[in-house]
Amino acid sequence: MKPLFFKSALARRRISNFKANRRAFWSAWIFGILFFACLFAEVIANDKPLLVSFKGEFYLPAVSFYSEADFGGEFETEAEYPAPEVKCLIRTGGLEACLDDPEATFLDAEDGEVDGLPIDKGWVLWPPIPYSFNTINYDVVTAPSPPNGAHWLGTDDQTRDVLARIVYGFRISTLFALAVVTVSSIIGVIAGASMGYFGGWVDLVFQRIVEIWSNIPSLYIIIIVSAIFSMTFTLLTVLIAVFSWTSLVGVVRAEFLRARNFEYTRAARALGVGDYTIMLRHLLPNAMVATLTLMPFLVTGAIGGLASLDFLGFGLPASYPSLGELALQAKQNLQAPWLAFSAFFTFAIMLSLLVFIFEGIRDAFDPRKTFG
Repeated sequence: MKPLFFKSALARRRISNFKANRRAFWSAWIFGILFFACLFAEVIANDKPLLVSFKGEFYLPAVSFYSEADFGGEFETEAEYPAPEVKCLIRTGGLEACLDDPEATFLDAEDGEVDGLPIDKGWVLWPPIPYSFNTINYDVVTAPSPPNGAHWLGTDDQTRDVLARIVYGFRISTLFALAVVTVSSIIGVIAGASMGYFGGWVDLVFQRIVEIWSNIPSLYIIIIVSAIFSMTFTLLTVLIAVFSWTSLVGVVRAEFLRARNFEYTRAARALGVGDYTIMLRHLLPNAMVATLTLMPFLVTGAIGGLASLDFLGFGLPASYPSLGELALQAKQNLQAPWLAFSAFFTFAIMLSLLVFIFEGIRDAFDPRKTFG
């Protein structure tokens, strides 16, 4: 049984128009796959195994804490799974000889026995990228290091895997942009709708507020706030959202100001329909086309704003994987062109896909455009 939304002829027409726009349709598929994969970044890029088989039992190190002692070691601290000692302990079923000479014992264990004694053959299932965004590879001699078999896009100046940081940074940037656009759109649409529909003193007061608010230097405010408080994802989202809502006010106000005197609006008002019902049910759909026209700029602007703040050092804390911080490293390490290429192509692909998607959504909501 289809949801009620798909039973509407208007909704079916919009979906059909969006699918007919091949560029937007395939961009949505590609971006959706990338974003869905990055939502589970811990499964794709992690310095802890996804699954460990030890003495016939299964362990999930990616989501649970296990000490080295759980695998027959000496320490109660969390097991260092890439370490030769831990690998040997898991492979041999906790053989004590691993603590003396793990590499030799591990090689002997390939035959299924050590010193003539049979062993339990444990195994480890690693993610495709065996590094997290903050994993420091002490085996790397020079930093940044070029791409190789271990690090497909190389490492940065702290020997952290670039591809792993891109996977986590893609997730954070997209979630940040969606959160900012959602909050700012709600505020902007409510303000613009109130100004356009009610007019009079409501319009005059809000126009003065918008004029003042849009001229406040937001970058300076963010710098001041970051100096007073410890910047977090939530705080930065709120700061960016409260300074970006004014971009939607003008177009929404114009649509409501134009449509409030239409015949169907007057007829609804004469029949006793409430103002808020008229605004929500009859006028807001007409303003959606103009609103969605600006959506690509809001989303890409939010991603670019986050990257710019991280580049300048006023964005997310250093503990967060940041695409802007990757661009900063590319600037500071011109001898490592793979950093610049990684940052450039990540931003180019992400922003291009988003622009194509929102162009398709805008055209799908436009009643004047039909794709056949």
